[in-house]
Amino acid sequence: MKWGWVFLGVLLSLGTLSWGDKGLEIPEYDGKDRVHALSAKNYKSVMKRYDVMVIYYHRNVDGSRSATKQFQIEELALELAAQVLDDLDDEDIGFGLVDEKKDSSVAKKLGLDEVESIYIFADNEIIEYDGELASDTLVEFLYDVIEEPVEIIDNERELKGFHNIDEVIKLVGYFKSEKSPHFIEFDDAAEEFHPFVKFFATFDPKIAKKLKLKMNEVDFYEPFMEEPDTIPGKPYIESELVEYIEQHDRPTLRKLEPHSMYEIWKYQAHTYEGNFSIDGYEFLEILKEVARENTNNPNLSIIWIDPDNFPLLVPYWERTFHIDLSEPQIGVVDVEDADSVWMEMDDQDDMPTADELERWVEDVLSGKIDPDDDDDDDEDDDDADDDEDDDDDDDDDEDDNDDDDEDDDEDDDDDDDDDDEDE
Repeated sequence: MKWGWVFLGVLLSLGTLSWGDKGLEIPEYDGKDRVHALSAKNYKSVMKRYDVMVIYYHRNVDGSRSATKQFQIEELALELAAQVLDDLDDEDIGFGLVDEKKDSSVAKKLGLDEVESIYIFADNEIIEYDGELASDTLVEFLYDVIEEPVEIIDNERELKGFHNIDEVIKLVGYFKSEKSPHFIEFDDAAEEFHPFVKFFATFDPKIAKKLKLKMNEVDFYEPFMEEPDTIPGKPYIESELVEYIEQHDRPTLRKLEPHSMYEIWKYQAHTYEGNFSIDGYEFLEILKEVARENTNNPNLSIIWIDPDNFPLLVPYWERTFHIDLSEPQIGVVDVEDADSVWMEMDDQDDMPTADELERWVEDVLSGKIDPDDDDDDDEDDDDADDDEDDDDDDDDDEDDNDDDDEDDDEDDDDDDDDDDEDE
């Protein structure tokens, strides 16, 4: 099978030490039902009660014991998220369920077209949540949803915070004020991508100077890239900004997050990262260097995944790809059939250089390294095994023939002895 860049993936593990960041703590369920079962009769009235509505469009589980049990787990995750967000002062966030069979008319009216998906209705926008159905991940994502789509940089501390964000696509613009028509166009574009793409703006000329921005100019930052690209054609209208982002929304290197794991997987280009040891951090820096050198290569896309963010998937990855995620790894995966090939690193204490890694990537892109080559090896092994079996069978046949000949000779000798005795 011929596979292209859309199937390119890199799996990477970086040591065993984590940053120690503490995630959102979810309390025990208090037993209060907060998730609504939406129907044709009540969905309008329920949705009017909330500023933000989270709807899980789920499969019908009637008649299936295992499906019912799984759905109960998913419903509990939604109940816990609703419980955590119940006391928010700024926004009222509601949660609802739509059954694909019983409430198909509701799904059609709301534009729900993908079963087992979560849709978020906020500010006249519909956001499809492509993350894992876990209460903590969903709550953190909803916190981002209710934030303003554009964050204003007013001082040095906020500027430093902006520079510390390097794992996502971000844009920053310099405008005269919030009332500027050019800022309004920028803000409208931000709403189209919120909260997946981060938008920043400043009205301070000193901050703009440090960002090397001119009035009404917008810079586009690809993840992990040190230098931005200035969007041409300022001043911009909303559609021009939207078009530019859509054309460049395929970073050379990106990190998979729990809240976007399925959305990124759709791109068919993947990486897996582990935690940070000294060697692991060094390996990540090498990977960044390769990405920066190849940022204009449309055939290269790397997804960096931290197994600590997906503990339940680690055994699956190790079993499927025959790798040890406690050590740095890099490989290519054909996402259609999970065939993979891995860069040989005999000494885990001696990381490959950026040049070595780049040459390996070039071999992948040129087809010299192909996950399907493993299939040929497997077939050769099978053929060799078959040949050995055939040889064994032939040997057995020869042995049987020899035994038969020996038996015949013995029988002839016995007959001769009998004749002698008769005489």
